[in-house]
Amino acid sequence: MATFTTVLAQMGNNVGIEVPDDVIAELGAGKRPPVVVTLNGFTYRSTVGVMGGRSLIPVAAAIRASAGVAGGEEHEITLTLDDQPRTVEVPDELARALDAAGVREAFDKLAPSRRKEAVRSVVDAKAEATRDRRIAAVVASLA
Repeated sequence: MATFTTVLAQMGNNVGIEVPDDVIAELGAGKRPPVVVTLNGFTYRSTVGVMGGRSLIPVAAAIRASAGVAGGEEHEITLTLDDQPRTVEVPDELARALDAAGVREAFDKLAPSRRKEAVRSVVDAKAEATRDRRIAAVVASLA
């Protein structure tokens, strides 16, 4: 676990936490470790990324709202190495389509964020026709 204070970096509409090199070293899991972030009392899971030579953790708008923070503010950050598996609950309709097309293995090899986004696109569809189109698009992207 590592705790440090930093100003949330504002980059256009995006906000990120710049992680100092010594914190990355302290976590001991490479340059892009999966982490549990605690920001202003709000905890979420993420992965450190590298952009422009800087180690950054994204702070999405929904997370900023939940944590009550904004870019440009100084906050104490606590990072813990996230050693829990990242699982995504796949809706039955999508699972059947993936299995029928023989692309389930390819889907399972996607990064957790990509699986999550594919599932979200299906789950968020209000109309059955939209859901069917989105399932077909997910399957086609893996074929």
